[in-house]
This record gives sequence, C-alpha cells and structure tokens, in this order.
Amino acid sequence: MRKTDRLIGALQTGVALLALAGCAVGPDFKQPAPPATDAYVPEKILPNTASANVPGGEQQRFNPGKDIPGQWWTLFHSKPLDALIEQALKNNPDLAAAQAALRAAQENALAGEGAFYPSVGIGANGQRQKVSAVASGVSNGPTNIYNLYNTSLNVSYSPDVFGGVQRSVEGLRAQAEFQQFQLEATYLALTSNVVTTVIAEASLRGQIAATEEIIKLQRDQVGLLRQQFELGGVSRVDVLAQEATLAQTEATLPPLQKALAQTRNQLLSLIGNFPADDIAGKFELASLTLPTDLPVSLPTELVRQRPDIRAAEARLKQATADIGVATANLYPQFNITADVGTIALTVAKLFSPGSLIWSFAGSVAQAIFKGGQLEHQKKAAEAVFDQALAQYKSTLLNAFQDVANALRAIQADADALKAQDAAVRAAAASLNIARAQFQTGATTYLSLLNAQQVYLNARVNLVRAQAQRFADTAALFQALGGGWWNRQDVGAPTSPAAQGKQ
Repeated sequence: MRKTDRLIGALQTGVALLALAGCAVGPDFKQPAPPATDAYVPEKILPNTASANVPGGEQQRFNPGKDIPGQWWTLFHSKPLDALIEQALKNNPDLAAAQAALRAAQENALAGEGAFYPSVGIGANGQRQKVSAVASGVSNGPTNIYNLYNTSLNVSYSPDVFGGVQRSVEGLRAQAEFQQFQLEATYLALTSNVVTTVIAEASLRGQIAATEEIIKLQRDQVGLLRQQFELGGVSRVDVLAQEATLAQTEATLPPLQKALAQTRNQLLSLIGNFPADDIAGKFELASLTLPTDLPVSLPTELVRQRPDIRAAEARLKQATADIGVATANLYPQFNITADVGTIALTVAKLFSPGSLIWSFAGSVAQAIFKGGQLEHQKKAAEAVFDQALAQYKSTLLNAFQDVANALRAIQADADALKAQDAAVRAAAASLNIARAQFQTGATTYLSLLNAQQVYLNARVNLVRAQAQRFADTAALFQALGGGWWNRQDVGAPTSPAAQGKQ
C-alpha cells in the first residue's frame, strides 16, 4: 500500500502544480456602462395629467424614483382580476415551459462544474481463458486453462491550465442567467396580457352598452316617426331615413359582440383553460380603479429592472465566455491518468500484497495544423460578441422608447378623455335640442339624424378613451419591468440591489 500512497501523492502534487500555473485566457466580462441619459423625455419634471369626471378620469401623478410593487396589478383594486392572474400563474403553459427551461439551464451549469474535478471510476472483471501451447511455440505442449480476476480504480484529470473549462462554466452560468430573465419576461408578458385583455373586455362591454342604449333611443324615434307619418306630420322619407340609421347602428353591434367573445377566449387561453370553459364574472370599466400615483424608475435603475435588458446582458456575458473557450483551445491540452488495482488467478488472492498493480501517466497535446479551424473559431466567437453587444444596445434603446411612449400616452390620453367627456356632454345637449326643435318643426329631420350620429360616436369614443387610460397605465408598469424584484414567486431572482447591480 505504500506504493499506492506514493502514486496518489504524486497525482495530487501534479494537479496542484498545474492548478497554480493555470490562468483563464480571453477577456473578462465587463458590465456595459450605464446609459448616458438621466431622463426619458426632455421635460425634467412631468406635470400631473388632466382629469375628467368619469370612471378612469382621475388625475395621475408621476413619482420619479418610486419603487414598483411586485403585484402591480393589485393597484387596479379588482379581486376578479387578481384571481384571474393567480390562475394564469398556476396554469399557463408558456410560463411552465419557461420554468422548465430555467431548471434545465441551471442543471447544465452544475453539470459543467464537474469538469473542475477528477473523474474517478472503479471496475472489476473475471475471465476464464484457454491458451494453446502452439501460441507459445511448443507444438506438442499441454493446453493451459486458467481463471483471471482483476479490480481497478481509475482516476483521470484534465487540468484547466488555460481556463477553458472555467470560461465554459461561465458561459453555462450565463445561459442559466439568461433563462432566469426569460422567465421573468414571460411572467411580465403573461400578467400584462391578462390585465390588458381584461381592460379590453371592459371596454367592449362599455361600447356594447352604449350602442344598445343608442339603438333603444333610435327604435323609440322610429316608433314616434311612424305615428307622425300616419298622422301626416312627417314624410315617408323621414321614416325611412330613421330606419336606415337604426339599421346602421344595429350593424355595429355584432362586430363588438364577436370581439367580446374572442377577448373572453383569449382570457381563457391565458389562464390555461379551453374556449368551452367559462370565466366567472364580467369586467366593466366602473369595476376598475385607475392608479393615481405612478412610479417612474430612474434611467440608471431601468437597466437593472427590465428583464429583456438583463437577458441581453446575460447573452453578452455568455459571448464573452465563449471567446475565452475558443482562445483556450489554441493552447496545449493536459491530461493526467492514474490506475491502481489488483490481479490474481483466484478470488482469494485478489487482495494479497503481491497482486497490486498501478500506473501513472501524464500527457500533453498541442494542435499543430488544423487548417486554421481554431483561429477562425476564435474570430467567430469575437463576431458573436459584437453581435450580442449590438443587440444589447438595441434592447436598451427599445426599453427607453417603451417608457417614453407610455409616459406620453398617459399624458395625451388623459387630455383626450377630458376632451371626449366634453364632447359627449355637448353631443347630448345638441341631441336634446335637435329632438325638441324637430318636434316643434323648428329644424329638419336631417339635423336630428346628424345629432344622433354625433352622439353615438361620442359615446363609443368616450368608452374607448376611458379604457385607454387603464391600458396606458398597465403599459407603463410593463415598460418599467413589472417589479419582479419585489416578489418571491415563480422563481424570482434576487433584487437588483441584492445583486449589487452587477
């Protein structure tokens, strides 16, 4: 056993020397510099939005630097909406696929770390062998039949002298990081889609209700005109004109009902149900509360909060590591092997002192000529890095554009809702006057029809404007990253602050 101890000691010494000599070739990853801007829009301070005296018309205030809650959709104060999102998080297959992809990437990274350690295996075999005397050069000698037993312990280790394994593991960890933020992006897209689809349903229900109200008014008007026609008060042309207007308004109802059904189907799909299932409850704009205090992350924080930016950064990190792997392949590759075991003709003597066998070997290999393959692979890795860097910058620009667009939309659509509310009030007053004047013969029926059409359009547009303010608010939360760092479900990573914003 003393020889075995010397063998293991020699192996340990060789590994230690090579490890001390090791270094990781290739570039170290450097986090991209923060964006050279401190605002999303030219105005340093965003003013409060306009307000209107309708649901969804509340004034909203921007609060720079305020943090975003992890469950930001609860700010709409709708328990049915909260329940839908909870169901979606449990049943949506896209989210489940993203979670599985993350687990696979994490396990691959752990598997890659195994290359840092020696590979150790054991084996045993036994055989019965017949050896002819002729094979030994004796023509008439006896034939030998014997048993041979063997046990062995095999150790193999490839020292990471130039850091190729280290860079490879860095790349696998970056891939796991990428999948982590792909999961966050899927989570954010899912929750945002549920919110915006609920808002779309509420908007369609409001448009349908407004259209049905107008249809009722127009049907009443048709009845009155028919009575007046029978009494000779109006012409047949006036009756036909009102009937045509009624038919046109009724024709707008089926497309709205179709859109509502399709929106419900989309909601069912998001929560993992089939179209034949149903959703408890109906969503209306009046049941939603418009958040009035809006957080606006600082630009320097946005790059650590947006999942797509973090995913693009992970790709950049992986591309950096791949350059190191390609560079290490240009250098010599080392390998150390050791075998220790026993061999005997009988099992009883297998572990006797005289049965011990061992071997120790080291090797080094260096590619001399491979047609430029290794050098071109390194240049290809560098080109992939340049591509990843450009994609990172593009993602960064798109993220800032998303936030700026959301801020502008919140301001502009608040003004639009205020104007649309005034338009509805004016159209309603105009319709009442036109109706009264027509009954007294002070105006033509054409003026009444125009007043009806203006009122119908104003009512429907008001509902759309109300819904747009809710949708704009959801878009802002989505553009700012959705607050994943303030939640603990669905495999949420640690917060940007806990990560040292690295």
